[in-house]
Amino acid sequence: MVYLPRMLDKIRLHAKGALPADYVPNLGKGFDGRCCHYLGVRYEDLSAWVLAHAEFTDEAVLQWAESQGVKLSTERIEIWNGYMMKRGWRDDARPALEKRLSEAGLAADGPIQTFFDYLDFDEGRPLHQA
Repeated sequence: MVYLPRMLDKIRLHAKGALPADYVPNLGKGFDGRCCHYLGVRYEDLSAWVLAHAEFTDEAVLQWAESQGVKLSTERIEIWNGYMMKRGWRDDARPALEKRLSEAGLAADGPIQTFFDYLDFDEGRPLHQA
């Protein structure tokens, strides 16, 4: 399930005081909020459980979340993954992505076409090629 590991990493880093300060105001919002909503759990509950069970893997966290909220079929995970990987490309999130691109001094018609592309760029990872 794409994005869930990133959200869990942010929860863990924030607890250690190692999450970049500009990420903190959006914890539990945006993609975090959408992910929790899709799983049928509250961000606060997920975050508390993750921090109380630091020894658990991301897979174990997903199992816990499914036990508390929605059990995801393979098809529902595929739908989520497709949605998230394309967010910002030809959808209602495009203006927000273009705003981020502009703030970063990047062209809207360049190689960054989705929020996942932008996150890779913003965090110094190479862009994925089609």
